[in-house]
Amino acid sequence: MENTNNASKFILLGLSQDQELQQVCFVLFLLFYVVIILGNLLIIITIKLSERLNSPMYFFLRYLSFVDICYSSVTAPKLIADFLVERKTISFVGCIAQLFAVHFFGCTEIFLLMVMAYDRYIAICKPLHYMTIMNKHVCSWMVVASWAGAFVHSMVQTLLTTQLPFCGPNEIDHYFCDVHPLLKLACTDTYIVNVIVVDNSGMISLSCLVVLVVSYVVILVSLKTCSSKGRLKALSICASHITVVILFFGPCIFIYMRPSITFSEDKMVTVFYTISTPMLNPLIYTLRNEVKNAMKKLWSRELLSVKSCNDAACK
Repeated sequence: MENTNNASKFILLGLSQDQELQQVCFVLFLLFYVVIILGNLLIIITIKLSERLNSPMYFFLRYLSFVDICYSSVTAPKLIADFLVERKTISFVGCIAQLFAVHFFGCTEIFLLMVMAYDRYIAICKPLHYMTIMNKHVCSWMVVASWAGAFVHSMVQTLLTTQLPFCGPNEIDHYFCDVHPLLKLACTDTYIVNVIVVDNSGMISLSCLVVLVVSYVVILVSLKTCSSKGRLKALSICASHITVVILFFGPCIFIYMRPSITFSEDKMVTVFYTISTPMLNPLIYTLRNEVKNAMKKLWSRELLSVKSCNDAACK
């Protein structure tokens, strides 16, 4: 790849050039990243060990938490480390690898959110056939299809970018390598690539959002025939998922449903869906009573087990 490009590395301008602000951001984003890792690990471990959280919904939630950890880990560690150095560089190969990983895990999350919406639709609109339709085999294939679809999407974005010549300057006005900032550095006409990127990333985000909105409209309409207790339970189940969808899809559509035009808000919007949303997801889902009760039961059992072991050791 380096033989076809004059740029063997890129300089990332980061979120800010202010040294004092970068020190504050280092502490803040390090805290955010720790919360992302611990919060999503807590979700994964609780679902894995709890006998009560064995429904398809929590099967998908476990994978969503895993994707959140991977997704934030693509950009957050590099961002945090760059706050401590004056010259923020990344190799060409490292930049392309980061581009691939960002779109791979980001698109996987989009497809998983769609799968989770379908799961909620079946659970609420066809409850008698739920376990037959959403059996373990089907759920596993849905997860595999999400990974495969994201891989194809990411390969398209990556291959398009690597074919472009980069003659300089090599400064990326961002804190990680993404398609639009890289297209601005290419020393050739990128109109066609721009159109393909918008059709690929933007239309995936928009079309998936439309499908999600339609599915939840159908769910809300079907709730009219339910009892008040059943309606409240169904709404509580859907509320957390709708919140996550809004937080994730809104910024994605803002970034990718337009040509490579830079706005001053782009960096902060990107921070929101690459770091803030993975951090908020565990909080949103742990507000559900089933998850909270499972966590209390699981961790109280673990504490009692540790206490019993300590008492036995003392005797």
